[in-house]
Amino acid sequence: MNQLLRRRLELANTLYLDFVGTVTSGNLGSHLGDLPSDTVGHQLWCVLGARESFPRAARAGDWQGFTSPVTKEQTTDAAALRAAFVQTAADVDEWVTGIAADDDDSLRYVLALLEHETQHHGQLIRYLYGLGIERPQSWQRQYALDEDF
Repeated sequence: MNQLLRRRLELANTLYLDFVGTVTSGNLGSHLGDLPSDTVGHQLWCVLGARESFPRAARAGDWQGFTSPVTKEQTTDAAALRAAFVQTAADVDEWVTGIAADDDDSLRYVLALLEHETQHHGQLIRYLYGLGIERPQSWQRQYALDEDF
């Protein structure tokens, strides 16, 4: 089970790295037009925060609050985001590797983290289309995005 989760989380991270490699600082600071929306970068801030907060909660046995390895001011800095994605992926992989098969609480947090990552993928697809950002090929393949939408 751990190997499967690790591979799926690795894929999610690869998609995020490809996304960060595609967007500009301007894109990272963008909202979806006149719609109520956070910025693209703040979406990524939330993903990174979950990667930091969920393992901490699992280890403590209870929610310990939300923190993110990047500040909201860093959410338009693609290099800072990329570095945080690389580091948090390594941290999450180490955590998942050490989860015992009978540790239901940790497994629930891992599944919640994977759900959270995927939910943000869906949100970010809306930003890709809504802001006219070129869709990374990995996202095209993973989510069968229609080039002629």
